[in-house]
Amino acid sequence: MNADPWRLDGRIVLVTGAGDGLGRATAIALAQAGATVIATSRRRRRLETLDDAIRAEGKTATLLPLDLAEPEKILPIGPSIYQRFGRLDAVVHCAAVMGQLMPTAQLEPEILRQSITVNALATQALIATLDPLLQAAPDARAFFLTDRTAQRGKPYFAAYTASKLAMEAVVLAYAAETRQSNLEVRLVAPPPLATKLRKAAYPGEAADKQLATDLAAGRLLALLSAPVLPDDEVIDL
Repeated sequence: MNADPWRLDGRIVLVTGAGDGLGRATAIALAQAGATVIATSRRRRRLETLDDAIRAEGKTATLLPLDLAEPEKILPIGPSIYQRFGRLDAVVHCAAVMGQLMPTAQLEPEILRQSITVNALATQALIATLDPLLQAAPDARAFFLTDRTAQRGKPYFAAYTASKLAMEAVVLAYAAETRQSNLEVRLVAPPPLATKLRKAAYPGEAADKQLATDLAAGRLLALLSAPVLPDDEVIDL
């Protein structure tokens, strides 16, 4: 990898969930560091405001509207990226949904289905479409964000926990399958962040207990460009 942990010149990096939160902060930080950013979000307007922020830094990004609730629409993006760039050096998968927090006995099947679709099925679809591109890069990395609070037995979090644990199982299997390749796959767990997702889950949490997303993005960039990654299955930011 690049000897300077803060320079990513020439790297092609896909960031999901780039419309807000950590995804947005990561996309901006990557562009500032010289990477070619492919930013996805299901809301076009948020991509446009991201583009404005990146252009204000004198940089550009490729915008890709993408709704992870429709995994079948994810599969064409790999060939599209290949046609334009020929490879992908890294993916930082930040997109996720919390779903509604409620007693398990009252959980509607559609809420559970949506959480599993966006958090788990879409992750596998991303892997399926991006794997050939990542394998074509000389030293690729794939980071999938997870959540330490998604623990078994956590009350009211049945849909979120089930979907995140399913996502982790998919990613860990992929990591084991690619261990001997040029691709390094890791689950990455940020600390509590000042995001809408966190506030939805913990509305009363004090602001000083939450890390700013730009600081978390800085940690992600350092990790992404580090010469050697920790062997841990899950890396805490």
